[in-house]
Amino acid sequence: MFIKIRRDTLIILLLAFILILCGRLITYVAYASSDEVTDGVPISGIIVKGNDVVPVDIIRSNVMQSGLRDGSVIHGDILKTSKKEVSLQDAIQTAQEFAKRSTVPGTSVAPISAADVQVDKNTGIVTVTVIEDFSSVELKNTTNQG
Repeated sequence: MFIKIRRDTLIILLLAFILILCGRLITYVAYASSDEVTDGVPISGIIVKGNDVVPVDIIRSNVMQSGLRDGSVIHGDILKTSKKEVSLQDAIQTAQEFAKRSTVPGTSVAPISAADVQVDKNTGIVTVTVIEDFSSVELKNTTNQG
């Protein structure tokens, strides 16, 4: 039932495990302690706040169309995407416009009256705050009653 293993083999395996574990720990500490960002700050995620009816995924995908998506990198005041380089302020304004165009699924109702997009240049987190206002939405009944 038991596997016979010699004491020196067990010590060698234990030392190999400890060396691998220490190597990974040293690699992680070296990466975490470096503050040099040569490639810029990558966009790491989009947080959506203030929505009740319009799903987060729709708002997030519309904001991503402005260039604020995974794979894009912030270099100072420039946003570098896979296809082009744009000003970060232009990308933020475009993201605000695209967030306002978000609709309720299956309809053409766009209840978002205002959107505020903030980009943290140190972490790459994009925060989108939206205000839904159904009093300004024009609803049309196109069904036949008869």
